[in-house]
Amino acid sequence: MARLIFDLPSQFSFTTELQVYISHVNVGGHLDNAQLLSLVSEARLRFFQSLGYAEADVSGLSTVVGDIVAQYKSEAFHGETLRVDMVPADLNPYGFDLVFRMSEKHQGREIARGKVGMVFIDKQSRKVAPLPLAIRARLVPVPA
Repeated sequence: MARLIFDLPSQFSFTTELQVYISHVNVGGHLDNAQLLSLVSEARLRFFQSLGYAEADVSGLSTVVGDIVAQYKSEAFHGETLRVDMVPADLNPYGFDLVFRMSEKHQGREIARGKVGMVFIDKQSRKVAPLPLAIRARLVPVPA
C-alpha cells in the first residue's frame, strides 16, 4: 500500500502551543498515535475559541469531525512543547477542512501534518446543516 502524502499550504492563520505530558506517551517512549489526535482536538477547540465560538455552538450549530488525515513525520517526547499551526481550507456547503502542522517548538522538527474535516450539524435534528454565513466570512482569508 502506498504511503499517504499530504501537502501543506504556504501559510497558516492560527497557532497554539501544547505540552506533551507523560499520559501522551506510549510504551515506545514517544507520542502515542491516539494521543496525537487528542492534541489536535485541543488545538481545534482553541481555533474555534480564537474566532469567538465554542466548538459546540457556532452560530447555533454544533460541529462534528467528518474525517481525519494524519501523516507522521517524526517522534515527539515527554516534556516537549509542540506548536500546532492551523488554517481552514476547502470550504464546502456544510463545513471545511482544518489543515494542521505540528512541530516541536524549540528545534522546529515537524512531528505530524494533516487535516480535520469539520461538518456542521443542527443541534435539534442532529442532521447536517449549512455552514453558517457568519463563520464562513471569518474563515475566508482577505486577499492581500
